[in-house]
Amino acid sequence: MAAFEIKSASALSVKDARHLIWLRDNLPAEQFAGGVVLHTGRHRRWLERDIEAVPIAALWG
Repeated sequence: MAAFEIKSASALSVKDARHLIWLRDNLPAEQFAGGVVLHTGRHRRWLERDIEAVPIAALWG
């Protein structure tokens, strides 16, 4: 399973991925492929293990 969240913020912290972290930690490892938090900022970065922050503009660019 891959999971996504969308945030209107341009700067994210680990707190913004807390639901994805909870999901990752409560599913069997083989069932969680990764998580993505889409945001309005410009930079892509890892927030946690298996959870990445990606600019929403990356969807069409």
